[in-house]
Amino acid sequence: MRPSFGSGAGLAGKGAGRFAEGGPLPPDSPGCFSHRRSLAMNPIQRPEMYIIGAQPVCSQLPGLSPGQRKLCQLYQEHMVFIGEGARSAIKECQYQFRQRRWNCSTVDNTSVFGRVMKIGSRETAFTYAVSAAGVVNAISRACREGELSSCGCSRTARPKDLPRDWLWGGCGDNVEYGYRFAKEFVDAKEREKNYVRGSEEQARMLMNLQNNEAGRRAVYKLADVACKCHGVSGSCSLKTCWLQLADFRKVGDLLKEKYDSAAAMRISRKGKLELVNNRFNMPTQEDLVYVDPSPDYCLRNETTGSLGTQGRLCNKTSEGMDGCELMCCGRGYDQFKSVQVERCHCKFHWCCYVKCKKCTEIVDQYVCK
Repeated sequence: MRPSFGSGAGLAGKGAGRFAEGGPLPPDSPGCFSHRRSLAMNPIQRPEMYIIGAQPVCSQLPGLSPGQRKLCQLYQEHMVFIGEGARSAIKECQYQFRQRRWNCSTVDNTSVFGRVMKIGSRETAFTYAVSAAGVVNAISRACREGELSSCGCSRTARPKDLPRDWLWGGCGDNVEYGYRFAKEFVDAKEREKNYVRGSEEQARMLMNLQNNEAGRRAVYKLADVACKCHGVSGSCSLKTCWLQLADFRKVGDLLKEKYDSAAAMRISRKGKLELVNNRFNMPTQEDLVYVDPSPDYCLRNETTGSLGTQGRLCNKTSEGMDGCELMCCGRGYDQFKSVQVERCHCKFHWCCYVKCKKCTEIVDQYVCK
């Protein structure tokens, strides 16, 4: 039971109109990845820098385009939540690819994912999408929690299929505002570029914009109605409902599905992305696209940024990508024993705590050669 999103809470302050006038998600709307990674790895620790006119916050963030820097100056209090969104995106990326040759490894505090992001592969497509989704998620929640002066609770219209006797008015996640702000801020860097029509650079720009949009729409699509019961002795004779974001793991799962079915694209002479294989359907704005084949993630390669799989743990009994045969790319693996300590023999004591013992177990593990 998903509502039709209406316009969000209006924005206060200079420059706010561009978001307040955004209205509902457009059905046919058309990287700033480095700044999001910078915020994720180097979150701003000095809240006093958020006072009006505190330019150092924006001037000290590497990777911001001129348009992003202006938005940063207007909405400085948003920056810490963009950082939170980027951190959750990195965490989700590493979870989704934990059993793959490319496991979304972070390299260092400046490049984070390293040179692999310079290749327009399907892995890069996922990172852009999940990062844009993380920004929408974090900003939407910050609005609901009253952390931002320019937005508040969601003002989305009451869903038509909500039962009449249920109240609509709880404080919902402001996904409308989150979507519009993320679109303006995240896409700014790409839209400021002016590449030759039909060039590889333009292809990468359009790819980034497409995947940014797919990430935002994933959060938007999965937001749904949540309700709380009221009544005597939990009778639930009355319900209050509001709009609530889905758990970010569900967003990651959806984007991982989009990654698996991502479309290979190329740039046309007219400066538009077109399918490499016309037998497939054109991707929608909810789909991921890529323009370059993925590098070989089996071996370490400084040029492509591949870290290789040497030293990675693998599952000897699995036939999937986490299995030693596939993970180690046929190079073989080494076996070693490790000691694992777990809680065991837990007992509940009245009242009210659980007491456990610690059990040690020696297990066999395998790492790629």
